[in-house]
Amino acid sequence: MAGLFITVEGIDGAGKTTHLQWLREYFTHRGRRVVATREPGGTPLGEDLRELLLHSEYPIHPETEALLMFAARREHLERVILPALAAGGVVLCDRFTDATFAYQGWGRGVSTAQLEILEQWVQQGLQPDLTLYFDVPAQVGHQRLGPGQSRDRFERERTDFFERARSGYLNRAARDPQRFRVIDSTQSISDIQRTLEKIVSIY
Repeated sequence: MAGLFITVEGIDGAGKTTHLQWLREYFTHRGRRVVATREPGGTPLGEDLRELLLHSEYPIHPETEALLMFAARREHLERVILPALAAGGVVLCDRFTDATFAYQGWGRGVSTAQLEILEQWVQQGLQPDLTLYFDVPAQVGHQRLGPGQSRDRFERERTDFFERARSGYLNRAARDPQRFRVIDSTQSISDIQRTLEKIVSIY
């Protein structure tokens, strides 16, 4: 059986975690081997880079941030994603390259042309089979995060940052409608899961 690569995207507060768990259970109950992973992270080195990217006490230049994201991604592909797909598994990844375009590109202002070069170099044409984008207004997502004391570097950003990131996601979705499914994440969890079942039932 061929491998299946599904990525789950959305700004902070979009509710991805709940739906990732549902997807994991859905495919597991159908006898598929599921590898659930995340970006940045997914490998020991990637998790170290994640800690740096999310919790560094020092300022990080936006281009440095983007390069670190792709460094973690290269390792992630080599150690986790590609082997799992080759073995016929279902890879469920919490964020992938679309997040880099949304956050570092549209959010931070890094050139998308530069990001496209890195994308091609690191991924060699690989793209997810399906990207589920959970769309929520930036203000709603920000409110869902709750008190700010324990927020990471990204969660502490202002609402306008998330508005730009959301625009980046919607731009990517419009450019690749065959891969993306945009899901209204202001709906109830049960309504969203019914929508998800309709989408993934063909895989």
